[in-house]
Amino acid sequence: MAQYCIGTSGWSYPRGEGTWNGYFYPPGTKNELGFYSQFFGCVEINSSFYSPINPSWAESWVRKTPDDFIFTAKLWQKFTHPKMFEAATGEAAAISRDDVDLYLKGIEPIARAGKLGAILAQFPPSFENGALGRQILEAVLRTFRDYPMAVELRHKSWSDDPTTATLLSTYDVAWVQIDEPKFSFSIARDLPATSTKLAYFRFHGRNAADWWTGNNETRYRYLYPPEEIEELTERVKKSATTAKQTFALFNNHWKAYAPRNAGDLIRSLDLPFQGLPTMNLNED
Repeated sequence: MAQYCIGTSGWSYPRGEGTWNGYFYPPGTKNELGFYSQFFGCVEINSSFYSPINPSWAESWVRKTPDDFIFTAKLWQKFTHPKMFEAATGEAAAISRDDVDLYLKGIEPIARAGKLGAILAQFPPSFENGALGRQILEAVLRTFRDYPMAVELRHKSWSDDPTTATLLSTYDVAWVQIDEPKFSFSIARDLPATSTKLAYFRFHGRNAADWWTGNNETRYRYLYPPEEIEELTERVKKSATTAKQTFALFNNHWKAYAPRNAGDLIRSLDLPFQGLPTMNLNED
């Protein structure tokens, strides 16, 4: 029987107009992850994208969650977004073995506890399928081949090339299926299964109007309506027939839209769900 892991991309959004406070978290909530884990069985770690995790934080997250709770962890941006890394740090994005060890040290407490579902390598839309892009992708696949892995590619040059699926299949890596506004360079909507272990979905929302002009909050101001949840449900069910474990993470995080839609998907899949806390459910 397929195992579904439904949750959100990140769990802590304490500031800004898109905050989850008062929308998902009751006022004064201290242990946000513990609260979150009462409703969902998995979560995607966002902070590992910006810098390697402090192992003590990872140990704390393990303690705060049930034994069967699962984390996925974004790969450090130094591996996937070198220009962003250099802009943020002023350092050259030259990868060394020390960088690999530093990242793995951060997630090691989660892996040791049996709670690591996958490492997520998310590449930017500008990452194209050329000689350099292929070299970078293969280097990442080789480096982290001992871990379950999912790769998010967003440029159509990857899905236009059938050898991409062959490469990912060779490493038994899941090709992340995304839902987001579609543009001329966008990757194909339906991607082939490339892993027998994992299927991985990321639902970013369809806010095309704010996608390029909005900020990191307003870009994700999109609540999937019931008919679109039905559509996503069918896509998730289809992938679950070929993989042992299917992850579906909502990244439309504006004012806790993500947990609302994650709950919708759980119910649509006829999985047990106790419902969300009664908070501010206004869409604006």
